[in-house]
Amino acid sequence: MPKLTGPTVRVHASFLAAMAEFQDEGRGRAGDASMVGREIDHYAGRWQDPGVFDAYVRWLRNDSVEDAPRPAGYVPSTTLWWVGGDDYLGRISIRHRLTPQLRDYGGHIGYDIRPTARRRGHATAMLAATLPLAKALGIDPVLITCDEDNVGSRKVIEVNGGVLEDRRGIKRRYWVPSS
Repeated sequence: MPKLTGPTVRVHASFLAAMAEFQDEGRGRAGDASMVGREIDHYAGRWQDPGVFDAYVRWLRNDSVEDAPRPAGYVPSTTLWWVGGDDYLGRISIRHRLTPQLRDYGGHIGYDIRPTARRRGHATAMLAATLPLAKALGIDPVLITCDEDNVGSRKVIEVNGGVLEDRRGIKRRYWVPSS
């Protein structure tokens, strides 16, 4: 049974395979501002090195600390991985507060499931397991956005209690109770 865990070097090989899957579907190309896309752009070709991967895992874990170094406009974020055994299945990040940009387009929570693990209920279960952690961080309700044409993500959010507030550009904005 998959579970949430902090980023870990234990799933290094599976993580690399997942990132290759994301790249195969076009993630990490110019203009991809998603979490996975930005990290592929920055780390692709270097993650294979165990030392680089260890530093990446430490960076993700430290990003939840309020005064950790981060780019301007970024907020503290708790990143968790959805892992089954030694298999990396996906990731979810809880942004501890909203900036104006996050309020319109990013929300409190962002997630990705590797392509070969989609349509098996992982995203729904991962989000459900994350909501109590958001509550513990003092976030209730949680804002989650998705692209208008991302039917799978819409269903994940709605099954977890998401109520559509509005649409802004290509984004649908949902409020989800974390309790």
